[in-house]
Amino acid sequence: MGFVCLGYCSVMTEPTTSFRTCPLCEATCGLAIEHQDGTVTRIRGDHDDVFSQGFLCPKGTVLGKFHDDPDRLRTPLIKQDGRHVAVSWDEAFAAISDGIVPVLDRSERDGGAMYLGNPVVHSLDLSLYSRAITVALGSKKVFSASTVDQRPREVASGLIYGSSFTIPVPDIDRTTALLLIGANPLVSNGSLATAPDWPGRIQALLDRDGALIVVDPARTKTAAKATTHLAPFPGTDALFLAAIASELVSTGQHRPDDADRAALEQVVEALAEFTPESVAEATGIAAEQTRDVIAQLVAAERPCVYARLGTTITPFGTTASWLVDVVNALLGALDAPGGAMFATNPAGSKNTRGEGPHGPVQTLGRRQTKASGMPIELGEHPVAALADEIESGNITALITVAGNPVLSCPDSERLDGALSGLEFMVSIDCYLNETTRHADVILPPPSHLQKPHFDVAFGNLAVRNVANYSAPIFPLDDGALAEWEICARLATVLGGGEGTREAAELVDSTIADQLIRGALGSSQCPPELSEERIRVAIGDRTGPDRVLDLLVRSGPYGDWFGSNDGLSLDVLVEHPHGIDLGALEPRIPEVLLTPSGRPEFAHPSLLGDVARLATLLTEPSSGLRLINRRTLRSNNSWMHNLEILVKGKPRCTMLMHPDDAQARGLDVGDRATVSSSAGSVEIAVELDDTIRPGVVSIPHGWGHGVEGTSLAVAERHAGVNVNVLTPATVVDPLSGTSQLTGFRVEVAAATA
Repeated sequence: MGFVCLGYCSVMTEPTTSFRTCPLCEATCGLAIEHQDGTVTRIRGDHDDVFSQGFLCPKGTVLGKFHDDPDRLRTPLIKQDGRHVAVSWDEAFAAISDGIVPVLDRSERDGGAMYLGNPVVHSLDLSLYSRAITVALGSKKVFSASTVDQRPREVASGLIYGSSFTIPVPDIDRTTALLLIGANPLVSNGSLATAPDWPGRIQALLDRDGALIVVDPARTKTAAKATTHLAPFPGTDALFLAAIASELVSTGQHRPDDADRAALEQVVEALAEFTPESVAEATGIAAEQTRDVIAQLVAAERPCVYARLGTTITPFGTTASWLVDVVNALLGALDAPGGAMFATNPAGSKNTRGEGPHGPVQTLGRRQTKASGMPIELGEHPVAALADEIESGNITALITVAGNPVLSCPDSERLDGALSGLEFMVSIDCYLNETTRHADVILPPPSHLQKPHFDVAFGNLAVRNVANYSAPIFPLDDGALAEWEICARLATVLGGGEGTREAAELVDSTIADQLIRGALGSSQCPPELSEERIRVAIGDRTGPDRVLDLLVRSGPYGDWFGSNDGLSLDVLVEHPHGIDLGALEPRIPEVLLTPSGRPEFAHPSLLGDVARLATLLTEPSSGLRLINRRTLRSNNSWMHNLEILVKGKPRCTMLMHPDDAQARGLDVGDRATVSSSAGSVEIAVELDDTIRPGVVSIPHGWGHGVEGTSLAVAERHAGVNVNVLTPATVVDPLSGTSQLTGFRVEVAAATA
C-alpha cells in the first residue's frame, strides 16, 4: 500500500518484484527484478525459473543501469550541419521521407540496403517486425551480423537437413563425453546452444565422470575445466574433424544409423587422405592425440561433438560445420539422447509444421555481390562486401537496425570511410555510436524493461524445450514509441506513405492476417477451426503480443485457439517463471525437409569443398596468427558504456606467449604495434604461457572514442578495434562468412 508524505513528498509505491528473461545473450537466464517508482533497486537470478534456476552472469544485473544510462537515446536525432540534434518523431519520419525516398526511387530501389545487428534476434519486436522494413525498402541488399558469426552453420544445416535453422544442439545434460571445438561457453554463456548455467552443466558432466575435451588455441576458462585440452593452429578445425571421421571408419569404430550408412560412406571415401598423421603438421595436433580423442568418444555411452565461433569465422566454416554433423552421425550421436539433438520451437518454425521429411533440393552459388563477386546465401549479402558495394555506387542509402558494423565487421577503417559517402542513412539504435554517427536520422527504441520479451529464435536452439514470456516492467516514456511501432512507421515511410500511428497499425494488422491465413492452411490445423474463431480467440491484442499469441497457439505445443489445452499467450503470462516442455526427443525424420527424406550428408556442395580443404595440408605454420576473444562482462560493442561492466583492469589487451614476446623484445605492459594486410593497431601486451606459441589474441567489440559519438563511459575505456586488422577479402566461399580468426599478423614494439 502506498503512502503520502505531506508537504514535499509525492506518492510512493510499494517495492515490486517482476520476472523476465534476460535478453542480452543466448543463455536466456531468468531474472527477478526488484523495482520501485520506476527505478530498479536490485536484480538477481530467478531461482524458480524452469530453465536457469537462479543462474545469472554479471551482464544480467545491469538492465537497470542500461535503462538509466544518460547516454541512451530517448528522442529521435537528425544530423544538421554535422551535428545530431533532438527532434520529434513526426520531424524524424518527415526527414526520412524527404531524404531517403528520393534516393531509393532514383535507383529503382536497388541502391538501398539494410544491415541487421546481433540484438535483432534478442528482441521480440525486431524479430517480428524488422521484416516489414526489408519488404518496404524494396531492395535485395540485406546484410547482417550472421556473416561474421554463425552463417556457415546455417548454410550447412540448410544443405544437410533442408532448413537453415534445423541446427543440432548438444544434449549437454545427458552426454557423457563432450568434444567442444572453438567454443568458450563458460565466458560466452553458449551460442547456437541455448543453455543457462554452462558452468553448472559442465560441472555436472564432470561429476558424472564424463569427459570434457576442449580444442582451442588458448587455454580459455572452459579449457581450464577440460579433462583433455588440445591447442591447434587456428583455422584448422575442419582438418581435425576430417581426420576423426576418416579414422572412425578405417578402424571400424563407427556406428551410424543404417539408413545413413551409404551417404556417410561416400563422405568418408572423399575424406580418405585426411588421417591423424596427414593432418598433424597442419593442425599442430599429434596423431596420437587425435586417436586418444577418438578413443574417448567411442568409449562413451553418449558422446557429442559441439563446435562454435572459432570454427565458423574461418575460410572453412561451412565445411567444419558439416563435418561436426558427420562425426556425430558416425558416432551414432546425431538425434540421440546425450548427443546432438534438435529442439522443438514453441513459437513454431519451418521444421515444426508437419511438412517433412521430404523437401526440395538445396543449392548454393546462385547469386553474387556486384562489386566483388562474393556469395549471397540465405537471402543475405556478406558484410565483407558492404564497403565494396558502397564505394562502387551500388549502395547509396543504408538502414542499420541494432548494429554497429564499424566495430564488428572486417576492414573497419575502410567501412567507416565508406559510410560517410552514403547519400542517406537511417539507424534504429539506442546509442550515438561509431556507426550511427554517420546516420542522418537515428530512431531510438525503448529500453529492454519497457517492452515484452520472448525468444522466438532461440526456441530452435535450446538444449531443453521451454517457453517463457516477459511482460514490460516499466511503461514507455512520455512521447516514446514502442519498438514494433518504430519499425512499422519506418516501413510505411519507405513505402511512400506517412509514418503515422494509423499506418503502423495497418502494418501490424497485415502481419496478423498473414499468420491467420498461414495457420488455417497448416496441415496441423483442426478441421473445425475458422478465421472467425481465431479472431475471437486472440481478442483485442495488438502488436507483438498478438503476433506471438498467433505463433504460439499454432505452434507444436499450441492450443490451436481453444481446440485443446495447449499453450497460448495467456498460459505463458500465468507462468512467469516459464514452462518446462521437456527434454529433447529424437526428431529425424520428421524434422527434415530433404529430397531423400534423410540427412543429405553427401550433398554435392559439401563434397565439392573437400579438394579446397586439402590445400590446408601444405600451408606454412610459421609466423603469428590472430584469434579474437570475449570476456564475461562484454557483449560485442554495445555494453561498454556501463561502468560496472568495464571498470577495473583493462580487458582490451593482446595476449601472447612469453616466447613470442621475448623474440620481439616485448614484456608485460609494453605497447605493441599489430599489423595485417588491412591495417594496424597499437595495444598493450599481456603475457600468457597457456596460449599456443605462434598465436596472439585480441578481444572484439572495442575501439571507442572516435569523434561524433556520445558514449562517455566507453570513451574512457576505448580499447582498440580488432577489425581494423581483419581483411575483408577472405571469406568462406560457401557461406560468404568473413575470416575473423587465424589470419596472419606482424607484431613489433611500438615506437615512442
